[in-house]
Amino acid sequence: MEKITLIPEDEERPVEFYVLEETTVGGRDYFLVTDAEDGDGEALILKDMSEKEDAEALFVIVSDDDELDAVAGIFAGLVEDISLQKNEGDQ
Repeated sequence: MEKITLIPEDEERPVEFYVLEETTVGGRDYFLVTDAEDGDGEALILKDMSEKEDAEALFVIVSDDDELDAVAGIFAGLVEDISLQKNEGDQ
């Protein structure tokens, strides 16, 4: 499983995520990632906001409900053995 390492803006320590799937919508790349290599883990959908000429990628967590629902629906169709649910605090 592909792994990506991110350094959040407000933190010094890098965070590793495992890439479950990726897709492109409207010219932007989206990544379904999890914090656990195996089993149940927390999942996030990240959007790559960087441009092709940028030296480093710039990812943001998708939080807009409409965008999240649309992209989660695409990922649900791509990954058959996964169940995507919003966190209680996100509803």
